[in-house]
Amino acid sequence: MPGAQTNTSLNGITPTQQMMASCSGALLTSLIVTPFDVVKIRLQAQKTPFHKGKCFLYCNGLMDHLCVCENGNTRAWYKAPGQFRGTVDAFFQIARNEGIRSLWSGLPPTLIMAVPATVIYFTCYDQLRNLMRSYLGYDGSFIPVIAGASARVGAVTVISPLELIRTKSQSRRLTYRELRVVIRTAVTHGGWLSLWRGWGPSVLRDVPFSAIYWYNYELLKKLLCKKYNVSEPTLLISFSSGASSGTIAAVLTLPFDVVKTRRQIEIGELDAMKSPKKLSSTWIIMERIVRQSGFRGLFVGLLPRLLKVAPACAIMISSYEYGKSFFRKMNKERERKKALSQTSSEKMHTG
Repeated sequence: MPGAQTNTSLNGITPTQQMMASCSGALLTSLIVTPFDVVKIRLQAQKTPFHKGKCFLYCNGLMDHLCVCENGNTRAWYKAPGQFRGTVDAFFQIARNEGIRSLWSGLPPTLIMAVPATVIYFTCYDQLRNLMRSYLGYDGSFIPVIAGASARVGAVTVISPLELIRTKSQSRRLTYRELRVVIRTAVTHGGWLSLWRGWGPSVLRDVPFSAIYWYNYELLKKLLCKKYNVSEPTLLISFSSGASSGTIAAVLTLPFDVVKTRRQIEIGELDAMKSPKKLSSTWIIMERIVRQSGFRGLFVGLLPRLLKVAPACAIMISSYEYGKSFFRKMNKERERKKALSQTSSEKMHTG
């Protein structure tokens, strides 16, 4: 019976190894993509300096971080804007004047939240997909859609309180003491459910993205593996499939991303000003955008989103697939040695 097989036998690796593979992918994606967004923010700050209470989004390929200026530019991790002539000049000036480590400013909040979220998301996706394939007995095209959407709901739900905590901490480097203070304050004023404020817009954007992404990724991966006559995806196949499926998903879900960004900024600025004003709902924000800018307003920022999402998806999925392939080969080699050891032991006993 199909249901009698275990996830390990189906996938060739254990859930713990899946977690390790996704963790390495998240770390690699953060390390590669973060410097580009640091430079982008510094260039934006140079053109329009951020004032106290002003919010901006810091997107490093894995997560969107809402940052609130506390006191002009003096206390924010992104520092005061310099005089840069362009992207390349900004890279060189930041590295020369502030040290190369400044290009990874803002990385700690990413590692605190994005890494566990990514581990939960990718591991749950693989486990759910394998379970559905096992119990249904076939590999239907709807399986990646259901598994991807379900895994994303779980990841968003788990990480939502941390996302709100980071937003309220207003771009300071998070310490355990600060986390405790912010959690206590939020729960005292709004109860435990207040930690999940902003869950709705996140689900509206991330769940459709995940369903579209995994459907196209599995389809493209299968087609390319068949074309090049390989049983497992190579690094190039995973990279190109991830970039293409990420691009498709990013385009189709852009309106939800625009609405989520507006709502995140509204949350952050109301918190910064300690305003009692009621937060706008997702649909009110969408209606406001259409009324002010037409339907084109729901697709603003398409190019920057593609430039961030496509390489991030490609790096993440290719490193994840490589990690799984590494552990799968290691397990096969271990089983082979174990079988040889048992065979030699049996021969000694019979001899």
